[in-house]
Amino acid sequence: MSQSIGQLIAGLHPLERKALSAFAQQASVWDHELLQRTGLDESRLAMALGWLLAKEVLAVEYQETKKFVAITEIGKKYASNGLPENRIIDLIKTQQDISISELRQRLNLEQLELSTAIGNLKDFSSVSIGKGGFLTLLFQGKSALHRIERLTNILRVLQSESPKNLDSFNDDERQFLTGDLDKNWKTRGVIKWIEKASKRFNLTPMGGDLVARLPEDAALDAIAQLTPEMLKDGSWKGKSFRKYHIDLKPPRVTAGAAHPYRQFLHEVQTKLVSMGFEEMRGPLVESEFWNMDALYMPQFHPARDIHDVYFAKDIAPSGDIAPSLLERVALTHERGGKSGSKGWRYAFDRARARQPILRSQGTAVSARTLARAPKVPGKYFSIARCFRYDQVDATHAPDFFQIEGIVLDRSTTFRTLLGLLKLFAVELAKAEEIKFLPAYFPFTEPSVELHVRHPRLGWMELGGAGLFRPEVTEPMGIDVPVIAWGLGLDRMAMVAMGLHDIRDLFAADLEFLRTLRPPSTLSSGVGGGGEAAD
Repeated sequence: MSQSIGQLIAGLHPLERKALSAFAQQASVWDHELLQRTGLDESRLAMALGWLLAKEVLAVEYQETKKFVAITEIGKKYASNGLPENRIIDLIKTQQDISISELRQRLNLEQLELSTAIGNLKDFSSVSIGKGGFLTLLFQGKSALHRIERLTNILRVLQSESPKNLDSFNDDERQFLTGDLDKNWKTRGVIKWIEKASKRFNLTPMGGDLVARLPEDAALDAIAQLTPEMLKDGSWKGKSFRKYHIDLKPPRVTAGAAHPYRQFLHEVQTKLVSMGFEEMRGPLVESEFWNMDALYMPQFHPARDIHDVYFAKDIAPSGDIAPSLLERVALTHERGGKSGSKGWRYAFDRARARQPILRSQGTAVSARTLARAPKVPGKYFSIARCFRYDQVDATHAPDFFQIEGIVLDRSTTFRTLLGLLKLFAVELAKAEEIKFLPAYFPFTEPSVELHVRHPRLGWMELGGAGLFRPEVTEPMGIDVPVIAWGLGLDRMAMVAMGLHDIRDLFAADLEFLRTLRPPSTLSSGVGGGGEAAD
């Protein structure tokens, strides 16, 4: 044992020696305490602790998840310039009658910033809004001043130390952060919460013996690498050299590989091409025309609400809509045009049709393809990145991939569509149980939803499909039946890859990603090259 300890001491890296010095007074230390005692940054300390764990000098005695508070970029801005609420109160104090529009101009705030700050002050009974949009200060804003001062102080602390352990705040600050700030204050994202695993390390019996025998001069001026310069000037003479353990396992060499979900997307693309489908392309920033108007979605449809569609700021209205096509679509909305229907019976806003938005559905790519005189018969598909305002959970995300497709043929029927949907569910998603449910979409009739059973989450909707209505195809000059579908590729990948949370598809944990192996949809495996999505 003495010889083994001696060898360990002789072969310790300077970082290991520094980490072990923190255990001289006590055998059990938390990782955040080690950071303070050693002065090492997190990456160097983690490296040293990893080596010591591998040598069985240290062991993890206890592990728990701790909450940390971090400041965001907008939080830094408010820490330096002051919270909008405070600036509003100060301005009202100097000018008793001031309108909301004048406030925005004087304080140079975005509309959302201003309205959120005024909403907070109203909730705190600090201001009232009178006729003409003029603000009046109530009780000199005392009910909000304490909150503003407390949040400002916290933001200034976080400016110099972020992220900061929630436990390091006093009771009053913790209650404010987890209670008042989270529940009552519209923060606009000035802080964010981070969860970190905190570990307490303790010395093993061998580690205790090693620390007891570790020389006080832990560095020992040991040379880790002999350089040409040292050989020339002779500075190596009289120095000791750090010994190396040749029996230690070498670092694992991990070859680069495509992201598992990226592989899945490529396999889907390759499979559809092998079935005779041609790939469609379209821009991420679309106009309302291609995203909804051309699909016979009325301009009063709830899907156009700001809570569902993202509007693109500082982008000029779309100019790629042919005036004749715009007019035919407008007349179809208003009176049915030549489609045989009565239309939606409202005044179509032609200027709104050019409004730029982020593409919310892959069907926009199909609409563009129909307007470009596609082949008849013809089969087309697109792997389209789409964006919708949505609450993130196990099966929802604000941006997602859709597998979009259309088939044009005089002989195609609804049964053709059901057969294709079943093929996609079995071959691409590897689903074992599927079912079809009736559905409604403004641009297809009849319409259907495809559902599959997830092994853990139960029945899950993959997407919708149907036959395009004449109100969609007639303005485009298409006179044959067109079947269309838009399926959620993210959810298909969840079923195929055995995941139960959609967020795992975009995980950054390399160790986790290396365990994922997307099931090949092709007997020949994955080919190389090619882009699967816009």
